[in-house]
Amino acid sequence: MNSMKTFLFGLALLFATSIFSQHPINIAQVRYAGGGDWYANPTGLPNLIRFANQHLGTSINPVLTFVDVGSPDLFNFPFVYLTGHGNVHFSEREAANLRQFLTGGGFLHIDDNYGLDPFIRREMKKVFPDIMPIELPFTHPIFHQTFSFPGGLPKVHEHGGKRPQGFAWIYNGRVVAFYTYETDLGNGWESPEVHGNSEEIRTKALQMGANILQFAFTQ
Repeated sequence: MNSMKTFLFGLALLFATSIFSQHPINIAQVRYAGGGDWYANPTGLPNLIRFANQHLGTSINPVLTFVDVGSPDLFNFPFVYLTGHGNVHFSEREAANLRQFLTGGGFLHIDDNYGLDPFIRREMKKVFPDIMPIELPFTHPIFHQTFSFPGGLPKVHEHGGKRPQGFAWIYNGRVVAFYTYETDLGNGWESPEVHGNSEEIRTKALQMGANILQFAFTQ
């Protein structure tokens, strides 16, 4: 409990300072139950971190780390990333743990890898029963950090021909979770040989990912 209190009271300062300090901090990819591939895009997050460290001057450890959604270890990471193609399931205890993490200052980026949508919306309802996700307008600061995206999220992969959308869960005026839908940002972060994306598409995906990190740590 003491470590959790330290997290809750010190996280705002950590957001504002540590990411740009000389002492690396850690972010993690979320492991969840339900059968979905929580381990998807293994080269994606490390590549994004290296890009952010190079272009934003951040100091984030690029080693890929996984954390269980219901673990107390979640509170060791100010920013966590969740992706996959299939089913997601949070127990009530896991949902409560994630809610405490987010309301205490943590940030969650959810990235639909195609097929995640109905499951993550259902499970996030357990986390925030009274908060509906809202689509952020293209004028929102998350699209205008170091890199500007006046048309919103870039489209990395086509699936059902739908436009990419960014949804947010907002708690006490702060975006605590950001959901990138129909864009496949994580696929764009992966190493070039994985999906064969063009350098232009990969660059746009990495720039948008860097914006999300920057926004999360400075909002």
